[in-house]
Amino acid sequence: MVAQQGREACLDGRDVSRLAEFFDPAQWPLLGVTARDDFDVSKFTPKPWTEAAIIEQMRDDVAFGFEKALDQRGISSSLMHDVVKMWLWVLEDSLQHMDEYAQYGLPLFKAVAVKYGFDNPIGDDDPAGPRYACDYDYQYDYTNDDRDTDE
Repeated sequence: MVAQQGREACLDGRDVSRLAEFFDPAQWPLLGVTARDDFDVSKFTPKPWTEAAIIEQMRDDVAFGFEKALDQRGISSSLMHDVVKMWLWVLEDSLQHMDEYAQYGLPLFKAVAVKYGFDNPIGDDDPAGPRYACDYDYQYDYTNDDRDTDE
């Protein structure tokens, strides 16, 4: 992280700090962030503000989001969900409006991975299905579930 937390929507600033990597440090105050005390801005080169570079950063963030979601790390996966939505907003992608957060954000991570050709560690699985729920019982046979699911 190159920047300190400013006033942004994400709890710990990981969204704006990632965004700041695409800007010259002189522009960081416009984002509401400042350089960390131990960061030498004279040696910093911003990432190129190109669609390809942003998508590559989003690839890394989706992979990290999947990792945290599959490990059921609620706060970390939620924060990465926000970061990925920020990149979708920057890219003006309609997936930015996806509001389903089931199973630690897996529906968004999967939708982005499929659309952009990123690694999709859950394959054809339903990301909102019970398999990824925190209370999933691996001993229970969900395939023969006769409970009324409309209640």
